[in-house]
Amino acid sequence: MRKWDFYTAKEIKPSGWLKRQLRLQAEGLSGNLDKVWRDVRDSRWIGGDAEGWERVPYWLDGFIPLAYLLSDEDMISRAKKYIDAILSFQRADGWICPCDDKDIPTYDTWAVQLISKVLVVYYECSADERIPDVVYRVMKNYYTLLKSGTVKLFRWGEYRWYETFIAINFLKGRYTDAWLGELAEMLYAEGKDYTTLLDKWKKPFNKWTLDTHIVNIVMALKAEAVCCDALGKEYSGEADRLYEVLSRYNGTAVGLFTGDECLSGLSPIQGTELCSVVEQMYSYEQIFAYTGEGKWAERLEMLAFNALVAGISDDMWTHQYDQMSNQIACRRLPGKPIFRTNSGEAHLFGLEPHFGCCTANFNQGWPKLALSAFMHRGDRVLSAIPIPSVLDADGIRITLDTEYPFKNGFVYNARADRDISLTVRIPSFARDLTVNGVPTVKSEEITFNILKDTDTRVEISYDIEPMLVDRPHDLKCVRCGSLVFSLPIEYEAVSHEYEKDGVLRKAPYCDYEYIPKSDFGYAYSSPFFKVERGDVSDIPFCSKNPPVTVLCEVKKIAWGYEEGYDSICAKVPASREPISEAMTVRLYPYGSAKLRMTELPLV
Repeated sequence: MRKWDFYTAKEIKPSGWLKRQLRLQAEGLSGNLDKVWRDVRDSRWIGGDAEGWERVPYWLDGFIPLAYLLSDEDMISRAKKYIDAILSFQRADGWICPCDDKDIPTYDTWAVQLISKVLVVYYECSADERIPDVVYRVMKNYYTLLKSGTVKLFRWGEYRWYETFIAINFLKGRYTDAWLGELAEMLYAEGKDYTTLLDKWKKPFNKWTLDTHIVNIVMALKAEAVCCDALGKEYSGEADRLYEVLSRYNGTAVGLFTGDECLSGLSPIQGTELCSVVEQMYSYEQIFAYTGEGKWAERLEMLAFNALVAGISDDMWTHQYDQMSNQIACRRLPGKPIFRTNSGEAHLFGLEPHFGCCTANFNQGWPKLALSAFMHRGDRVLSAIPIPSVLDADGIRITLDTEYPFKNGFVYNARADRDISLTVRIPSFARDLTVNGVPTVKSEEITFNILKDTDTRVEISYDIEPMLVDRPHDLKCVRCGSLVFSLPIEYEAVSHEYEKDGVLRKAPYCDYEYIPKSDFGYAYSSPFFKVERGDVSDIPFCSKNPPVTVLCEVKKIAWGYEEGYDSICAKVPASREPISEAMTVRLYPYGSAKLRMTELPLV
């Protein structure tokens, strides 16, 4: 049984730096993709002739909650235009995807799974009463096709079967039809069992496979959490077992798993696909809501405040396909790519570097994090991810004023039309916790009683100490709470405007190479650090003037390049012998340092 339920985009509204971040997204590529990208603007989903499989649903999955979180009437009307068009093509038997009848038996039904999930997202934002019946008919048709053998799970549908349970769970709360349980069982039986793949995740190969595809894997982390109730099974912690193998053999400094595009080991110069960042975030949101275990919320913060920021430009008009922990340049690789199965331009910032799935899919990252700020169960409210927000739902109003993760102070103002409780999650890394100015013994959660029609103010603060964290190959990274810090590399952004596949790449959504202008060969020479905090600007994770930095001492070393490259640093330094005296440098948050060295030796 799920421990916490989500609020909707009508009940949670962003404030402070979070609202500015979402507005940046709305004014960037996410909010304009239907105007500039043919695969969304002219999609077969809305009667056009362009891509008609995953890209429009991917985009809507983030665009819809973004529109409603910001109460942006123009964006809301554009979302409705797409939903109306999609619904207009639903057949009498329930089939909804843009696919000819003769092609249905060979159609990869990942698109069915994805659009059903998106329709649920739309209903939760809009309360459009057409949607439950539409989703019911989509799932009933899917059940009929699977039961008759007309379609079978294969390829992406076989590996992403659990995504369908977002719609199944939605329907099971409204309908009692026996076929819903049968559909759940069929998907479970035909879908890939990821627990059988663990040995394949322990050693990277330069081979593209669905078994090791990073996006499949991080999506599957939530499978048990979203499926077990519908299947009548006890939750066993499958995500913990998968996570342990993934982090041990493919983990990165910011909690990602390398995957460029399949699992790639522990090297800091291997990449991770941006689609996997947002899907891993969504998995952690679902796992935390189901289990209530704080470790998943902390892991979610790590991804959001580091990896999500890193893969997208400050203005949110461009993104990378692959990001790297030690990324000293973003230049086209003219020969063999460093990435195991991706192209030599996968790490450029652009409209659709390497492949366009991330162009549409990265949009869900920030909006769904915003929807995880508060959760509830009955008359108990949880502050799950402490980002600036306003909750206004069912007679309850709670505001959270904070600049976390840049500063560690939190002010809650609460009022309700009945007695409720407010629970605040306290992270494991918090030190010297105070509540309303009083030193308090730290615990995982603190609960406050909010009395009916009474204004209640709660002030919480704690300290977070920067520390060195061990990484493979006898390297270290600097972490301070949910933020990881990197040595930034100065760079020049060189733009490339051109047309490809009928799409014009022009500023601000052309391709950009980042050419380094400063050295990268350093080692930490002291384990002591000083945190400096400033104001949060209109660009919260600004790459030019980030709101929090760390001062530390380093020495130069002869690091060198990876063999065969002049824009990729070596996996490990050629020499750890210092070649300079100690000097003080300023580390930036990982996501703010678009070129960076994150994993360094300590000498």
